[in-house]
Amino acid sequence: MYKSSFSKSNWKTIIIFLSFTVTVMGLETPHYTLLNKDQKIEIRDYKSAVIAKTFVYDSYKSAASTGFRRIANFIFGGNNRNQGIEMTAPVIISKDIKKNGHEIFFFMPKKYELDELPKPNLENVLLKEIILGKVASISFGGWASEKNANFYTEQLTKYLKLNNYETIGSFMVAQYNSPWAIPPFRKNEILVKIN
Repeated sequence: MYKSSFSKSNWKTIIIFLSFTVTVMGLETPHYTLLNKDQKIEIRDYKSAVIAKTFVYDSYKSAASTGFRRIANFIFGGNNRNQGIEMTAPVIISKDIKKNGHEIFFFMPKKYELDELPKPNLENVLLKEIILGKVASISFGGWASEKNANFYTEQLTKYLKLNNYETIGSFMVAQYNSPWAIPPFRKNEILVKIN
């Protein structure tokens, strides 16, 4: 008899991704004030937010997948209260050259303070309050592949240099859709903190 090579966790991940695809347009996103807009580039001021984050020592593509699964596990009940937490968008990934890996994080719903959230079951998922502050962004559609992310990072870098902005820290790739969303309907951004 044929035996499926998919494990229970594989199916659970697929269901999570499909749920994310179907509901992405109604998901909560972090609050910011728009300071300036120039075609696809925006300068924003973000409020403080609570995030769930993890670090993956792997390539961009593998780290994005592994990181998503870890944090999805936490918000879908993998915590000390078996509590579900609403999905938000975007999912953020940033490269850490010094550590040779990638940090992945989700914003937690605004209704939660840091001390109100359950504790993740996985030790490699951490909760933290961050203040992004002033951020530059460039939006793009299609796949948020490493090649596309690098291309739009270069475009944003050129714009910021031309307009005398100084970047702070790593560039971040923000993905608003799961891999099952087709390219014409995808929304992605490159974000970077600026002075």
